[in-house]
Parts: sequence; structure tokens; C-alpha cells
Amino acid sequence: MSDLTLTVMRLGFLAVLWLFVIVAVQVIRSDLFGTKVNPRSSRRATGAPAQSASGAARPAGSPQTAPTQSRPRRGAPTQLVVVQGSLAGTTVALQGQTITLGRAHDSTIVLDDDYASSRHARIYPDQTGQWTVEDLGSTNGTYLDRQRLTTPTPLQPGMPIRIGRTVIELRK
Repeated sequence: MSDLTLTVMRLGFLAVLWLFVIVAVQVIRSDLFGTKVNPRSSRRATGAPAQSASGAARPAGSPQTAPTQSRPRRGAPTQLVVVQGSLAGTTVALQGQTITLGRAHDSTIVLDDDYASSRHARIYPDQTGQWTVEDLGSTNGTYLDRQRLTTPTPLQPGMPIRIGRTVIELRK
């Protein structure tokens, strides 16, 4: 082999080695510091104006599309409250839409919890208007009042839903 071929091979090997080191450092950094929370998702979890399908916020006076239920039942829960965890104090108004929980940036409530999956659980109203929680195949599980969920389960106000270190409750 010529000296030129040997030098090019050495430089190529050195470039691949540095690329491996850079990727390894990025993986270690993301494990140490966690995922970056998208501010847009945080506003959605705290009750900022809802966005339409085009991504633009609706003006305050514009009519909203009708939710699946025309009116919540009297005494039915009206909000979802994070009572423990990094998002403690966050509330989400229940308006008949599905609420997703997880680490993914497009979740309704973005959980910055090491024990949460990207698509961990969802809370949705069933046909009778009763709110139901469902685990979406998470690794560490979703717990309802100290019992691990295996099937979609109806929620009662005040029952704690635990995902890792985060505890969430339905409230009136």
C-alpha cells in the first residue's frame, strides 16, 4: 500500500473514533440531565389558550368546537391536579378531551420523571361521561391507589394516580 492510502485510512479511522466519542458523550449527557421540556407543552398543561389544528391560538371571543359531552354532569370532576412531583400544583381543566401523560413533548402533561415512559398513560371520558385512566404499555406501570393498572379503570375524584414520583388526582 502506498503512503497516501495508509494516511487516508488512518485519518478516516480517527474521524470515526471521534464521532463515536461525541455520540457517547451526548448519550451520557442526556442521561444525566434528562430530556429537554418543550415550553409549548408546558403552557398547554397549565391552561394556556387551546390551539386549533393549524397551530394558531383561538381568540378569546371565538366559539369553541363542542366537546364529546355537551355539558359536564353536576358533581363531576372539572380539573386534573398534579399533587406531587416536579409539576406539583399544575392543573388541567377537563373539557371532554383525552389527556395524555408522558415524557413526549406532545403530551398534554409532560412528565420530567425518570420512571415515566414517553407515552405512559391517558385519561379520557367514556360514553357515560365517567373519566377513565389507561396505562399505555409503560415499562414501570401506572398505579391507581397503590394498585397497578392492567385494564382501563374508571376514576373517582380524589383517587391518586401515580406515575413514578408524580401523583395526579381528579378534583371537582
